[in-house]
Amino acid sequence: MRKEKLSIHAVILAGGRGTRFWPRSRMRTPKQLLNIVGKNTMLEQTVARLRPLIPAERIWTVTNKEQAAVVRKQLPAAARKHVLTEPIGRNTAAAIGLAAIHIRHAGGGDALMAVVPADHYIELDQKYRELVSAALDVARHPGRMVVLGIPPARPETGFGYIERMGESVGTKGFPVFAVRRFTEKPELKLAQEYVASGNYHWNAGMFFWRVSTFLENLKQFLPKTYEAFEKLSSSIGSRNYERKLRAIYPKLENISVDYAVLEPATRAEGAPCVFVIPAEVGWSDIGSWGAVHGLLLDKNCADGNVFVSPGYALDASGNLISCPGKIAALIGVHDLIVVDTPDALLICPRDRAQDVGKIVKWLEEQKLRKLL
Repeated sequence: MRKEKLSIHAVILAGGRGTRFWPRSRMRTPKQLLNIVGKNTMLEQTVARLRPLIPAERIWTVTNKEQAAVVRKQLPAAARKHVLTEPIGRNTAAAIGLAAIHIRHAGGGDALMAVVPADHYIELDQKYRELVSAALDVARHPGRMVVLGIPPARPETGFGYIERMGESVGTKGFPVFAVRRFTEKPELKLAQEYVASGNYHWNAGMFFWRVSTFLENLKQFLPKTYEAFEKLSSSIGSRNYERKLRAIYPKLENISVDYAVLEPATRAEGAPCVFVIPAEVGWSDIGSWGAVHGLLLDKNCADGNVFVSPGYALDASGNLISCPGKIAALIGVHDLIVVDTPDALLICPRDRAQDVGKIVKWLEEQKLRKLL
């Protein structure tokens, strides 16, 4: 039996602020638009990973009005016309729904969607593409939704978890498991139990399904949002589109696709419809400057210093230094993060890097908008 021919589209979610990378990340240039790790920006790296599988003209990027101009500059020319701008943030269920109706309109029917974040690091690009291909193969079946699950390296309380069940079935050399449930950010003791069991994976927010499958689930579990998008879809390409988009968006439910669609789908009666494929690809969400230190650290370097810009350390260890345009000299300091920009300087212990977002909140309270 011949497989139904379906075009494959990528949806890159690129609307986050990335406050934990202040002072480099700002409202118009968040983490995904910066070269945090490597010469290219996180968005450019995401596109480059996908290009061998999905041509630029079938890459869609969902962002916000503050970042849309910079996003377009960083995309291949063929992908620039597929930048979808949300008038207001309404979380991932709405962002994916917006992309789904545009893909359906562009292709005149059903298609496959690969939904990925713009700001994650993946070391093993080729293996990642093989996993994406396997996930799309499973998602080709109507009604099936697939997630890539990261084998947990530690009991992490800041990530969501996916519990798998049953025996695996294979596709393209990779095991595929039915999903029992999703769990959000457990307490440490529970996270330790999850890791010890071997049946849990981190949820990295990478999803695969047919456009029709996603919209059918949206209709079932988030009907008001589904109805709003169906009304909007008839105006795509018309002069009324932007006005209608601005009118409906504030009324959409502000909820993640995990809570809105995937979790209730695992509780629905009948055969399993949500599946997970374990993905050991050297993944990191690069959630803080401390994580950058870990990624860039040369394991052969005894002092543990990471210089993103030129510098010298004397009796100093475990530091991350980013001071473009100047030489940084360290004497007798340990485990610090130092990030310098023309208008701001961050200095903090490496184990307090997660608190950088609190500085951004303070700047907002002080109405220091030039630093946001």
